[in-house]
Amino acid sequence: MNIRNLVVEFIGTFALIFIGAGALAINQANLVGVALAHGLVIVAFAYAYQHISGTHINPAVTFGLLVAGEIRFGAAIGYWIVQFAGGILGAYVLKGVLPVNGDLGVTILATNVTPLNGLIVETILTFFLVNTIFNTAVSGKAGNFAGLAIGLTLVFCILMGGPLTRASLNPARTLGPAIAAGAEHAQWGNIWLYFIGPFIGALLAALLYIGILKDKDAETE
Repeated sequence: MNIRNLVVEFIGTFALIFIGAGALAINQANLVGVALAHGLVIVAFAYAYQHISGTHINPAVTFGLLVAGEIRFGAAIGYWIVQFAGGILGAYVLKGVLPVNGDLGVTILATNVTPLNGLIVETILTFFLVNTIFNTAVSGKAGNFAGLAIGLTLVFCILMGGPLTRASLNPARTLGPAIAAGAEHAQWGNIWLYFIGPFIGALLAALLYIGILKDKDAETE
């Protein structure tokens, strides 16, 4: 197991929760700012760590790459452990530095959104995100613009899904703040959809890529 990969996955996931969830906790009314906070973390760490770990910093992304055969199962297990650990620690550190302990940017459903609707939103938006990852970073077709494309995809997903589900698209993004904030703020009864939705979305993106979109000719050259 490559320790460098695990270290940078931990740091990247920590940063995503500390900065992304932190922006939401501090100013929930500023949707654009929250979306940019998440997206810019992805852009920055994609360029910083892409050459080391691939910058998954999301268990759903790792799952999609596992399905597509881009990562081995043993390595994926290690990634999942450090991603969840980074998300939890990031949320607790955020809780410690905020002047008032609120909901820590927990991912919860809006009052008019049903769990089924939330599941659909999280599935579709995660599909968009992982689809972008496959067709830029994994395929290599986007060159140096892959990190920017992935970050911008997360931005537009949050702009749409933020008011509905707070647009997690990432089980580690959900679990860390939920644990740190506690039952007073987290919707533990709905937390399942923030795991199932992203994993289904990632699975669909992986199947689309390996079944239709992957450039088979490039592999045989």
